[in-house]
Amino acid sequence: MPQSQARPENVIASLASVTKQFGQHTAVDELSLNLYQGEVVALLGQNGAGKTTAVRMMLGLTEPTSGEVRIFGRDPRERAARMRIGAMLQVGAVPEHLYVREHIDLFSSYYPNPLPAAEVMAIAGLTGLENRRFGKLSGGEKQRVLFGVALCGNPDLLFLDEPTVGMDIETRQALWSQIRQFAARGKTVLLTTHYLEEADALATRVVVVQKGKLIAEGTPAQIKATQGHKNIRCRTVLELAFIAALPSVITVRREGPVTHIAVSESESVARALMLHDAALSDLEINNVALETAFLALTASAGKS
Repeated sequence: MPQSQARPENVIASLASVTKQFGQHTAVDELSLNLYQGEVVALLGQNGAGKTTAVRMMLGLTEPTSGEVRIFGRDPRERAARMRIGAMLQVGAVPEHLYVREHIDLFSSYYPNPLPAAEVMAIAGLTGLENRRFGKLSGGEKQRVLFGVALCGNPDLLFLDEPTVGMDIETRQALWSQIRQFAARGKTVLLTTHYLEEADALATRVVVVQKGKLIAEGTPAQIKATQGHKNIRCRTVLELAFIAALPSVITVRREGPVTHIAVSESESVARALMLHDAALSDLEINNVALETAFLALTASAGKS
């Protein structure tokens, strides 16, 4: 993280050695985390890793067993803190008989200085849906309404829980653009998602939790670099055993006509492939995907 962002005055929200227990079950275990102004943080973890509990504590919906949670330097249950927060959560029932515009007007009325309804509609991609009942919308359209509701109070901190579920690719990418613009205005976003490409595309920082503990933190590039290898994809007539014996090759597999090679050093392997296979084609060299790094990190933490 840039040093300028790490100054204490730029801390928007914090968890300080927070533990949350439900009976004998520890959902969050000594978790410390800061959110800074103007960043998009992707909070990643497998089901049951403690993500939802951490978010609920920052929203003031549940209290920590020990440790301290602060939002804008305040207890998250204080009205002054809540008025600066927006949340798009996958919980609770939304009245399906209300029109889209009624939902936006209703939630805007809860805040002293809401965004104009027309602006909310435009940002959330709801223009043209104002007079549709919520219950008649598609899954993706409902998600856009929930995103709009979260924006009504013009929040400085926005929680997004699986925001693009049910959206097609075009709508998803449009929402990504709006989230980037939101952060560019100095706002802060905490994102939870099972779409790892979404975290890779949006996040300035990725936080990975496992069994309530923080196991990795950094930019998407830094998280991917923890695996220390790259992927080569190509079409080749070379035998897998020959490729596997090349220096720097970690694993090799073939899916149909395409060969996938994980390597610790890509240039020497690529040169060897070209030298020994005159018919080599469709050669691509890529960094390890965030999903691959995430799975490796959580698998490793699970063994420790």
